[in-house]
Amino acid sequence: MSALTGTFLARARTDAANRLLEAQEPLATLQQRCGGELPGVIAIPELRELVAKVQSSNLKLARTIAAFDGEEEVTAWVEVTPARREEGGCFIGVANWQTRPLPDESELAEMARQRAIDQAASELTARLDTKQGILLVESEARDLADLTARMRQARGAPWTDFVTFPGNTHEQPLHWRLLDGAECEVEGSDRKWRASIAPLGQPQPGSAGFDLFLIADRPLPVETPVAPVTATATMHSIGRDLSPVLRQPIARIIANAETIRSKMAGPIAEEYSDYAADIAAAGQHLMSLIEDLADLEVVESDSFSTAPDQIDTADVARRAAGILGVRAKENGITLNSPAEGVSAPATAEFRRVLQILLNLVTNAIRYSPNGSAVEIAVERMPTGARVSVTDQGPGLSEEQQAVIFKKFERLGRSGDGGSGLGLYISRRIARAMGGELTVKSAPGAGARFELDLPAALGS
Repeated sequence: MSALTGTFLARARTDAANRLLEAQEPLATLQQRCGGELPGVIAIPELRELVAKVQSSNLKLARTIAAFDGEEEVTAWVEVTPARREEGGCFIGVANWQTRPLPDESELAEMARQRAIDQAASELTARLDTKQGILLVESEARDLADLTARMRQARGAPWTDFVTFPGNTHEQPLHWRLLDGAECEVEGSDRKWRASIAPLGQPQPGSAGFDLFLIADRPLPVETPVAPVTATATMHSIGRDLSPVLRQPIARIIANAETIRSKMAGPIAEEYSDYAADIAAAGQHLMSLIEDLADLEVVESDSFSTAPDQIDTADVARRAAGILGVRAKENGITLNSPAEGVSAPATAEFRRVLQILLNLVTNAIRYSPNGSAVEIAVERMPTGARVSVTDQGPGLSEEQQAVIFKKFERLGRSGDGGSGLGLYISRRIARAMGGELTVKSAPGAGARFELDLPAALGS
């Protein structure tokens, strides 16, 4: 164990299989109290993760780790240096070893009570990974609809990218303890919000991710229903009544599957991680269907209308591209959007236009071949503005184009999780705003969806 330089409280050595071969005290005792043996597989989760990173990168890495020895919480500064390739394994140096007692039961009970209150009062809940990236988001608040949609489309992005912390100029996300209880603002909501972050996992809080709750400073006023109760409304209420009942259990299934898939709760065999990924994907598909059914109820209501405003369609297009950028990259797709400075004003509801573009771009990404590009473009028209989404996919025949906007039409596709409602809903919304949604395509030549919107006032 002499390959390390510097002063360390304890030194250790691992082999190429990340087994702890030898260790000095107090690291040796911590290994055993965490359920491991010496020699044996590293039983300290954060140390095991750090050693694995050093092995894969062949770079020296150092950081503070935390563990629970059965009685106290232990933190220590650890430096891990890769051994020569012919030797394999790593050298470990431990410094700044500190222990502290766990909170007593009364303090833990008070923390649990406050978390329960926050969860009950929250109007947005989200499951986050260990880096505070978004895994799952749920909200019924109407002034959080845009926030919820954007967060759902940006899985893996830090939740702090979607809210504003007044007076806070530090790079986000900060450590979760600094964000727990922080006041924040949400674009599109005139209410003030407080973030409550519940760490998951033991012995190190947050080792299995976090639950995020957003709590408002006041409730929203209750909206009075204006639509008459009809047979059609009764049929549509199935989607409305089922949504709140199904969302929570499905959300929990997705969150737990994501925790297993990402191995946040500990190492598992690769096939089990794949099973969990399949479960999470199926849950996401089912959740999307529930969302589509809820939207279907809204757009087919006799009282459905939009809130027209003066918008820049180029800005909406850039936002849609930003939200779906990660998904496009994961699928090997280049996403092109209007350059800064390009403008195409229109009269429409910002949130609804964004909803349509997210649907169109998501479809384009889904059905485009790896290595191709999806183009989001805007242009000024004599009657207003046009936003087009063009892909390099397999294209559509004339027969397919004639039915693609029909309800539940999936053109014979199966296994992609689509409901066949997205384009139907998008066209209904476009027409409610005084616009139109059309498609131009040919087999083997990709597809171009065009959203036409009324002109902006004064243009």
